[in-house]
Amino acid sequence: MILKHFYVEKIAHSSYILAGNETCAIIDPRRDIDIYIEESLKMGLKITHILETHLHADFISGHIELAQKTGAKIYMPKSAEADFEHVALSEEDEFFIEDMKISVLETPGHTPEHISYVVIDTATGDDPIGIFTGDTLFVGDAGRPDLFPDRALELAEKLYNSLHEKIMKLPDFCEVYPAHGAGSLCGKSMGAKYTTTIGYERKFNPVLQEKNIENFVKMLTEDMPAAPDHFARSSKINAQGPKPISELPVMRLMSPIEFDESRMNEDTIVVDTRSYFAFGGLHVPNAYCLDNTGNLPTFAGWVLPPEKNILLVAENLSKAKEAVTWLQRVGLDNTIGYLDGGMHAWATSGLPFESVRQISPREYEDLKHDENLTVVDARDRLAYLEQHIEGALNIPAPDLRSRHIELDKQNTILVICNSGVRSSLGISILKQNGFENILNFAGSMKGYLAYKES
Repeated sequence: MILKHFYVEKIAHSSYILAGNETCAIIDPRRDIDIYIEESLKMGLKITHILETHLHADFISGHIELAQKTGAKIYMPKSAEADFEHVALSEEDEFFIEDMKISVLETPGHTPEHISYVVIDTATGDDPIGIFTGDTLFVGDAGRPDLFPDRALELAEKLYNSLHEKIMKLPDFCEVYPAHGAGSLCGKSMGAKYTTTIGYERKFNPVLQEKNIENFVKMLTEDMPAAPDHFARSSKINAQGPKPISELPVMRLMSPIEFDESRMNEDTIVVDTRSYFAFGGLHVPNAYCLDNTGNLPTFAGWVLPPEKNILLVAENLSKAKEAVTWLQRVGLDNTIGYLDGGMHAWATSGLPFESVRQISPREYEDLKHDENLTVVDARDRLAYLEQHIEGALNIPAPDLRSRHIELDKQNTILVICNSGVRSSLGISILKQNGFENILNFAGSMKGYLAYKES
């Protein structure tokens, strides 16, 4: 048995090659699947199995395209009721990949249809040596059960049973291969290790230390981070069968004039992935600011209308292509154009642009007593409660799409976050809703705290 791990930053997604001597399986594949094909060729292996633990919420899976390109069979939970051809699996089903026996455990909780794959290498013995837990058990955490709000309590109880009555019955030496790591919103507080063992989690995982089911349910249903909009969409897309990337629109290079004409269509939006301070300097009117140094895919999936065509502004073509991949990973498939020559070409074409004034902590000290100033903290609630500027109103950046009505357009709105990235996204949303007197707190809380300590 050979195990190869793949990790996607920002969405903190883990996928795996599980290999024998001649064949291999891909577990929970990402959407851009060429990396698995290339690696399997290097290893001299044929991809014969594609194993999905559940209908992923935070990303679009590559199972359909991978099956088309390799001829491998897709293995899925039967209860997912997927619309494409697959091997439907239930509790205690078994199959072999060479000498490796794969046993199925139904482990609902994070989602209703979740399964885990237990691996026994029969060439060395009869003991389970590993388990692919998907989003049921993480390093130091467990999968959140609140993605189906009307079923959160029911799923939390099922998660408790999946963990204690099934997964934790495995031997301590059994290795655990989860589908996500630190930074993913599929859990609350995952550890930074990629893999773990049953014994390590039994001893150190805070979720597993709580043996009282009522307290367990409370732990995993209260004070959870907000779930982005694309979580619900992605599950449905993965069940229906995502379009292969090869069938998606190809991004065209557009001159500034073409770009300007295209952005006027009601079915089209502009997304600027440059740094927030470049966006602040000048940007296309009504563009979304999605700084690629931040969590571009998560916030893009959260705030961008999935039915719209996308025009991209980026530092260069390479960065634009990278952004397209991130967008496709969260189901935003309609990137149709890139601003050739960037904002320099736009400005020298005489086209209109807008700016955002950036202020420093010192400037804030001069402004903070202005009765017409409203400070908006665009971070999540937990970050706000931990530490914030006195008097700041907490409206997370994605929520400004609807909660902008709580603000007075006649006031000066100063938006702050941890760095300037999330606040700039919030500012771009406010500008789309008619706000003009907006300031960005450059460096935000980190810069402010550094200033106060100096």
